Amino acid sequence: MANSKRELFLKRRLRVRNKLRKMADGRARLSVHRSSKNISVQLIDDARGVTLAAASSLEKDLGVIGKNSVEAARKIGVAIAERAKKAGVAECYFDRGGFLFHGRIKALADAAREGGLKF
Repeated sequence: MANSKRELFLKRRLRVRNKLRKMADGRARLSVHRSSKNISVQLIDDARGVTLAAASSLEKDLGVIGKNSVEAARKIGVAIAERAKKAGVAECYFDRGGFLFHGRIKALADAAREGGLKF
């Protein structure tokens, strides 16, 4: 019997996160969440349990409220890269969660790399 989409997503998320924990080296984690209407990203220091920077399509100043497109993901990637620089973070690791590295997730990651984040 096939697993449900949600079960497969949760298994994939745990598998990705456990692999990333092994190679974390004290670096911050760039965690992405995508819903049907919005996309958000957080830069998290797991050692201290603190969010260092965050960006979301719900922010008015980014001009992509309620949009969840590839262009919105690019703007959010650029914004998180700027905020990471202000927080003093240059290197992190990319936690895509259970989402496939394709489309909006890939656009966000590429924009963050172009903005100066290394992962």
